[in-house]
Amino acid sequence: MADAIIILVVVIILIFALKGSIKHFKGEGACCGGSGGVKTKKTKKKTLEGPLIGRRTIRISGMHCQNCVNSVTNALNAIDGVSAEVSLKKNCAEVSCDRAVDDIDLKQAVEKAGFEVVDISQA
Repeated sequence: MADAIIILVVVIILIFALKGSIKHFKGEGACCGGSGGVKTKKTKKKTLEGPLIGRRTIRISGMHCQNCVNSVTNALNAIDGVSAEVSLKKNCAEVSCDRAVDDIDLKQAVEKAGFEVVDISQA
């Protein structure tokens, strides 16, 4: 009888752990400054004012959830002349520019958001 109770308690704990892990990877948990259970909103796509003069792909390390994606997107979109679309699945950001922007500025924005830039390449 005691064994059955112990097994039941372990199963219940595993169910709650699995549920928490699923929420974490969907970006619904308290991971990375998240909202603690409130579903996160996607960031609005930024439109550039001038004609597109360049594209870059930034490979990023350290993103785990939608909150991470939002942080990187907001950091890059805060740079004048930059519009970014960040992919958690690909661990990268596709950046479009309507003016000259240094790779150093892009790297600093991502690092200030708390993530590591692996590589920046021309797209």
